[in-house]
Amino acid sequence: MSAALEEFCGSVFWNDSFLARSDADLPVCFQQTVLVWIPLGFLWVLAPWQLLPLCKSKSKKSSLTKLYIIKQVLATLLLMTAVAELVLTVTEGTGQNSLPAVWYTNPSLYIVTWILVLLIHYARSFCLRRDSVVLFCFWILSLLCGILPFQSLVRRALQDPISDVPRFVLFFISYGLQLLLFIVSGFSDISPEAKEFAKKNPGVTASILSSITFEWYSRMVYKGHRKPLEIEDVWELKDEDRIQALYATFEKHMKTELRKAQAELEKRKRKKRRRERDTEHMNGMSKAQSQDILVLEEKQPKKKKKRGKGNSSHKDYPKKWLIKVLFKTFLQNLMMSVAFKLVHDMLVFVSPQLLKLLIAFVSDAEAFAWEGYLYSVLLFLTAILQSLCLQQYFNLCFQLGTNVRASLIAAIYKKALTMSSATRKESTVGETVNLMSADAQRFMDMANFVHQLWSSPLQIILSIVFLWGELGPSVLAGLAVMVLLIPINAFLVNKSKHIQIKNMKNKDERMKIMSEVLSGIKILKLFAWEPSFEKRINEIRGCELKNLLKFSYLQSVSIFVFSCAPFLVSLASFAVYVLVDENNVLDAQKAFTSISLFNVLRYPMAMLPLVLSSLVQTNVSKVRLERYLGGEDLDTSAIHHDSIPGSAVRFSEATFTWEQDGNAAIRDVNLDIKPGSLVAVVGAVGSGKSSLVSAMLGEMENIKGHINIQGSLAYVPQQAWIQNATLKDNILFGSELDEARYQKVIKACALLPDLELLPAGDQTEIGEKGINLSGGQKQRVSLARAVYNDADIYILDDPLSAVDAHVGKHLFEHVLGPKGLLQNKTRILVTHSISFLPQVDNIVVLAAGAVSEHGSYSTLLANRGAFAQFLNSYGSQEEGAAEETTAAVGLDGTEEQGDEGMEPFVEEGPDDVVTMTLKREASILRKEFTRSISTRSTTSVKKVQEELVKNIKGQKLIEKEAVETGKVKFSMYQQYLRAVGFGFSFLVAMGFVGNYAAYVGTNLWLSAWTDDAERYQNETYPVQQRDLRIGVFGALGISQALFLFFATILSSYGAMRASRIVHEQLLSNILRVPMSFFDTTPTGRIVNRFAKDIFTIDETIPTSFRTWLNCFMGIISTLLMIALATPFFLVVIVPLGIFYYFVLRFYISTSRQLRRLDSVSRSPIYSHFGETVSGLSVIRSYGHQQRFLQQNEKIMDINQKTVHSWIVSNRWLAIRLEFVGSLVVFFSALLAVISKNSLEGGIVGLSVSSALNVTQTLNWLVRVTSELETNIVAVERVHEYMKVKREAPWVTDKRPPHGWPSRGEIQFVNYEVRYRPELELVLHGITCNIGSTEKVGVVGRTGAGKSSLTNCLFRILEAAGGKIIIDGLDIATIGLHDLRQNLTIIPQDPVLFTGTLRMNLDPFDQYTDEEVWKALELAHLKAYVQEIPERLQHIVSEGGENLSVGQRQLLCLARALLRKAKILILDEATAAVDLETDHLIQTTIRSAFADCTVLTIAHRLHTIMDSNRVMVMQAGKIVEFDSPDKLLQKQSVFSAMAKDAGITNTETTML
Repeated sequence: MSAALEEFCGSVFWNDSFLARSDADLPVCFQQTVLVWIPLGFLWVLAPWQLLPLCKSKSKKSSLTKLYIIKQVLATLLLMTAVAELVLTVTEGTGQNSLPAVWYTNPSLYIVTWILVLLIHYARSFCLRRDSVVLFCFWILSLLCGILPFQSLVRRALQDPISDVPRFVLFFISYGLQLLLFIVSGFSDISPEAKEFAKKNPGVTASILSSITFEWYSRMVYKGHRKPLEIEDVWELKDEDRIQALYATFEKHMKTELRKAQAELEKRKRKKRRRERDTEHMNGMSKAQSQDILVLEEKQPKKKKKRGKGNSSHKDYPKKWLIKVLFKTFLQNLMMSVAFKLVHDMLVFVSPQLLKLLIAFVSDAEAFAWEGYLYSVLLFLTAILQSLCLQQYFNLCFQLGTNVRASLIAAIYKKALTMSSATRKESTVGETVNLMSADAQRFMDMANFVHQLWSSPLQIILSIVFLWGELGPSVLAGLAVMVLLIPINAFLVNKSKHIQIKNMKNKDERMKIMSEVLSGIKILKLFAWEPSFEKRINEIRGCELKNLLKFSYLQSVSIFVFSCAPFLVSLASFAVYVLVDENNVLDAQKAFTSISLFNVLRYPMAMLPLVLSSLVQTNVSKVRLERYLGGEDLDTSAIHHDSIPGSAVRFSEATFTWEQDGNAAIRDVNLDIKPGSLVAVVGAVGSGKSSLVSAMLGEMENIKGHINIQGSLAYVPQQAWIQNATLKDNILFGSELDEARYQKVIKACALLPDLELLPAGDQTEIGEKGINLSGGQKQRVSLARAVYNDADIYILDDPLSAVDAHVGKHLFEHVLGPKGLLQNKTRILVTHSISFLPQVDNIVVLAAGAVSEHGSYSTLLANRGAFAQFLNSYGSQEEGAAEETTAAVGLDGTEEQGDEGMEPFVEEGPDDVVTMTLKREASILRKEFTRSISTRSTTSVKKVQEELVKNIKGQKLIEKEAVETGKVKFSMYQQYLRAVGFGFSFLVAMGFVGNYAAYVGTNLWLSAWTDDAERYQNETYPVQQRDLRIGVFGALGISQALFLFFATILSSYGAMRASRIVHEQLLSNILRVPMSFFDTTPTGRIVNRFAKDIFTIDETIPTSFRTWLNCFMGIISTLLMIALATPFFLVVIVPLGIFYYFVLRFYISTSRQLRRLDSVSRSPIYSHFGETVSGLSVIRSYGHQQRFLQQNEKIMDINQKTVHSWIVSNRWLAIRLEFVGSLVVFFSALLAVISKNSLEGGIVGLSVSSALNVTQTLNWLVRVTSELETNIVAVERVHEYMKVKREAPWVTDKRPPHGWPSRGEIQFVNYEVRYRPELELVLHGITCNIGSTEKVGVVGRTGAGKSSLTNCLFRILEAAGGKIIIDGLDIATIGLHDLRQNLTIIPQDPVLFTGTLRMNLDPFDQYTDEEVWKALELAHLKAYVQEIPERLQHIVSEGGENLSVGQRQLLCLARALLRKAKILILDEATAAVDLETDHLIQTTIRSAFADCTVLTIAHRLHTIMDSNRVMVMQAGKIVEFDSPDKLLQKQSVFSAMAKDAGITNTETTML
């Protein structure tokens, strides 16, 4: 081979002697052939792929750019140099002297190559990204290969005169042009057409250099450093990363795979059926002799059992398809990442080999200097390449992760819109949201590290192979240690897991009580029960912290084991190596190469178990997702849409069921509903009214028959479904706005008065589940949505139940009835209310799922059937209790909750509207606000409205949660360390310092040990020297681990102390803040402080602090060791440090903000999903599935783009830091080469192997710093709630006399009050006297200040002027608990807490059991409690849900009876109670509290007609105060109200 080449170029091809000298060089022939052909071959092989765009005829060329022209000009010049060289050779060769062939071939090859380059440039101009990867690599190769001839020519020119001037000049021109082309290709070439794309996402058009270094992202990092990033600042996704594109491919593969899987499923089912048939056949045979009857009897139960089993959660489902689908969808990504990972894994093993060569070079005095420099440069290049490959690999993996998560979420969402009700029943909304959050997240985490499954074993095998080469079989000792540590670790992890599970229970328990306390905080304050609950919570917290401490001790042990590992492994290997054979001497090459190989081993060994456990978890998620996504879809085949004249809806033999094998919910219904008629559907509870509606909507399983529906549907469900959007959007529901129609609808639905009350009118944002609307308002909005949506057929499922009677009347008249807006539409109205029945066209009476009778009102009455009887029994009752009192008594006799006094016809004084809204909103909020508002999206329109809203003071009830931006204050770190204790903190820090001192010591000792190899080169190694080396090495290593153990144990104790202090302070402050704080702060936000932030302080911050210290000390000690070896290194550290610091500062602010944006943009995905699932029937009935899918895509793209941006920001950082790391390696090697003569091999090995390790630590330090900054925010947030102003002290020096109040006289002296300092007065100078044992009723329209009166008596509101005197004592002078314990209240909404019945009555155990029973007897609960097995110890569930509303109300009565104070305040609670319970409560109060002063705040007049006096309030003033009789005789406000309620004199009202 070489002979042919030598003939080809006419000189020597290869000779070793060329290299064995100090000025080494390569032979000319080698330079002319190999070094030229490598880059050219590379280009020629890959060029065709780059020319593909030319073949695609449709792609149109984009316009020219300056860069493109420059590139083409440079390439043309190169072509000209090649032509010139060829011409030169031809002219020279024409003479008699023949030239070697290579002189002809190379220029010709170059001519072809440069033409190729020109073509590639042209071809790429058809693409969006115009830079070619192949060309970029070609320039690098060509320049690298050109360096050798370059330096040869320069050296020759310096020694002798230049022999061949033209070729010399042409070479340098050509090299210069190539260099220029390389530089030019570093800039991004963006065509004018692509400018838009580049603005939205510069990554699309970035040049290759910019892409691999992520330089295009720097703009974002800089922006993020200047100001906190907003969602708008984040760049858009590439088209292929958008949900639409991702999901389209995913769905395509999913359909094919699912089909296969379902075919498999059918096969399995058939097999199973065959088996069942066989067994039954056998049974039949064997039992043929016995009587037939027996056989029959036996077989039936068997079948039933089987059916029962089949229906449980183990239903068969299509299996083993999801992974295939994901694999097919993301194949390209997977292949690319495999390629990068392979290159990286190979390069990982190059560094230890280079280190070995470098140590050999330093130890060898004869070696030539150029070798050392070559090794240094190679080390640097390897590190850089390794880092580039790794970052591209990570980038691909994380992109894969987010894209997998996104596709899964999109699939889950789409499935939710189409799934059948049977499938829907299998999983609750919570579980489905979990599929989205937890299971999709698991897949994401798995996708990030999926390649470790093959890469870890590969790295482990390679490491062992190389180590075997170094140390021989002694490696097995080290490996044995590693393997032994795995079970120890597994055991520790397992123990910790158990503790964690136990602790989760404690945490849940604590959070449950906490959220109950917050939702019932008003009751706690009114009854002065805070201390009892504080004690309960602190007890649970105590257990929690005990477990936490155990957990962190285990963690310390595990850290101890882990930190011992690397050192134990090297100790075991080296000791065995030295002890096995005395000829084995540990030299620097062996020791440090082995150590860097052991370091390589650590990562895969740690990762593999993690990935495997993650794989197990992902498998669980896979099963859940396959079951969910493979479930059955909704089958609407039974709903026909044929046109039948004269019929709008026709039921033919319709029989439907909820579950396929279940009982029919509606049977054989035959109905014909004419267009434009109003049909009422009535029946007792459970007679199938709602099922009838669901059947029409196609939500049920069909058994036989069908329903024909002609025209579009609109549906009003029984429980209004409200979206988290503005009120207007809720009504428009995706339709175009037609202002005139919109106004008409609002007016008819009685929404105008509400719009006046809402802060921003119809632009008010409605919270999740319609949280800031009352029940009646929600129902009216839901109705308005249907009316606006101009459909042909209206299905109304009892929309009038949630509104007051007169509002119901208004709605019927203006919307539903014969004269309403919908008079020409077909209306099917399910109703409980009897009063409207005479006005409907047709009545359908349902009983047990079948139509028992139907016809008009008069026909049915004449029939004297079930309907007529029913009317008689209920109608009389309804007329008896005047219409105002009963808010639509249902057919089932319970009374629906009144619509918090939203009478649409009340003209309120304008000044009071604000406080009214506030109070109404506050009461609703307190009941059910569980969501932090911080996740709301703001659009510019909303901003404008917010400005408008802000102008009216006090209208914004809920302040937006402050999102912390910018750097965290240093004082927060101090705050935390103070809680830990400064002494502790100092000791912990000292422990880490000791640990690293020992670490440096270990390494220095090792380097001294390896230098023995030089010292005792030709003599035997003394045994005692050997033992000393091993012994000290071991001792130093152990002390290193012990220091760390000491530090972690201390830090876990300190951290627990801090957690305890912080939680105690937070809790005690939250229980002592005034009520107004809870009105303006959503409970969700407070709960968040107790859940997430306390969790962060408990578990995350201590770990972050420890890791941070660890990394910091690690870097310092590494730099120290390098500086010890080569002191000049200190000069390099300074610029590197500055660069590092700047990158760090820039990155952290951007990253922190991107994390925040991610979590802020993630919650809407889940809440939108939850909303969709709960409103499925509405969305389907209006046919808006597509709109919701698009909405979901939009929300998800926003989240995706923040995640993608965050991923790139991490890669941006890592590339830069790893560059710093590579420079550290380069300089430590370079300086070692320069000062070679003064150094031993050992110390060089130490310094370079430490440097090789520093890159990862540098990376970690930044991660941990940014994590710590993110987490310390928790301290800040908790601290914010510790500083909230408290209410007056619970007990003061001035105690009331014993037995106060003895008489119960109350005096108001010119009393005025306001809710918050910036608001108007609510009570304007009230003055009145209430005598001892007097019974007073307080009445007034909503917002007249009735409830404020009670709040003042209990000092929930403090006076703004005047005073209240009870029994001669000014209540403002005594402690709150002294006051509140001596008054009693029966509050409006009965709040119960989790715990025993007894705890709910008497949390402090002040009373005996006899007293408790007596109170229960008076409250008519004794019989009920005696029936329950646990009696007083009966556990009340959360919110008292296992008791009926009436029972809860009676329990509240029992509380009051037990306390038996002289003053009772009764906040009329009869809104939720049926007439019977109401009567019970009234009589009990009259008898039991005969000798007390009773204030009744009435919503229904008939309950207070027997009071001594009635106080009538209006707009915060008392307008009348006299006995009911006198007030009725005068022309008074009171008599007008009584007339409305149908009360003429005091006698008629007694029930």
